[in-house]
Amino acid sequence: MTLHWYFARKFLWTYLGITAVFVVILGLIDMVDELQDFPELPVWDVAEVVLLNLPHANYEILPLVIILAAVAVFVRLARSSEMVVVRASGLSGFRGMGAPVMMAALIGIVSITVFNPLVAASSKRYHDLVAAYSGFGSNILALSSEGLWLRQGSADGQTVIHAASASADVSVLSNATFISFSPEGEPLRRITAERAALGVGEWQLTGVKLWTLSNGLNPEAEAQTMDSLSVPSALTREGIVDSFGKPEYIPIWDLPGFISQLEDAGFSARRYAVWYQMELARPIFLMALVLMAAAFTMRHVRTTNTGISVLIAIMLGFSLHYIRNFAQVLGENGQIPVILAAWAPPVASLMLALGIVLHMEDG
Repeated sequence: MTLHWYFARKFLWTYLGITAVFVVILGLIDMVDELQDFPELPVWDVAEVVLLNLPHANYEILPLVIILAAVAVFVRLARSSEMVVVRASGLSGFRGMGAPVMMAALIGIVSITVFNPLVAASSKRYHDLVAAYSGFGSNILALSSEGLWLRQGSADGQTVIHAASASADVSVLSNATFISFSPEGEPLRRITAERAALGVGEWQLTGVKLWTLSNGLNPEAEAQTMDSLSVPSALTREGIVDSFGKPEYIPIWDLPGFISQLEDAGFSARRYAVWYQMELARPIFLMALVLMAAAFTMRHVRTTNTGISVLIAIMLGFSLHYIRNFAQVLGENGQIPVILAAWAPPVASLMLALGIVLHMEDG
């Protein structure tokens, strides 16, 4: 037990040290970028944006930090001959790598249960602040039992859009209502349409009835009926879809309910389901990365070329990470099932790493 705790502690401290280094590096790089993007903002406001983006940036590179920590730990143990002592005492090399593997799994569990909600909250706040500082206005989409609600903003005011239903990509609305407000909040006009299709820079309405909501006028008496009408809009289909909230903006605890809500409203929740399953499989993938690093770096430095072994371990880790991302894309596009896209790469990576370790240890 003492041996396991010793190796686990070395791995944890190495992981925390590398994480601290990346936090500083990413923070400095992001600070320079944000100062260039928002030169007119006070430094403290820019620092707030940078700090809000740091959790997400470090969460994305967690697999990289894990494999670097594993390589550093096992190379250090090999150079100090501690692994030789473990084997000479009659213990298998698996006893030396078991504690770091379990620690990596624990880091993965903590990351998805505790750190993930923090990343979601900070990422959402970061996105809102950047949109506000960039002057893009606010485009908010919400779902309810009455249908879909969307708000688009511009310098001329706000427009609230309601639709009884929409297509899966939210580019076509049915039984839509557009209510326009002035910058002071006064209603300007109300439009109903049987169909509203999002084009380039405009909504194309068909089956239209328009009411002018000006003071001193009878809206119904002045109402106009027309076959079609164009309403300017800066929205894009991708922007509306992103208004649902990117998967990383939603805490993992809320994802199952959000997925159910999307599906009940008739929208595709595939990318959210893929993200949810991939988060659940994250600890297995981190375990595979540690095993892969151990397979090439835990042997004694006199029996192997350490530089080549480290390079192979890191390159294999990167390759597995890219394969996992590629499977995510295939899953989001519907090319492969959600469960296969999320769980096949981590499980296959773990089996591959175990096979390499068995070959290295026992021939």
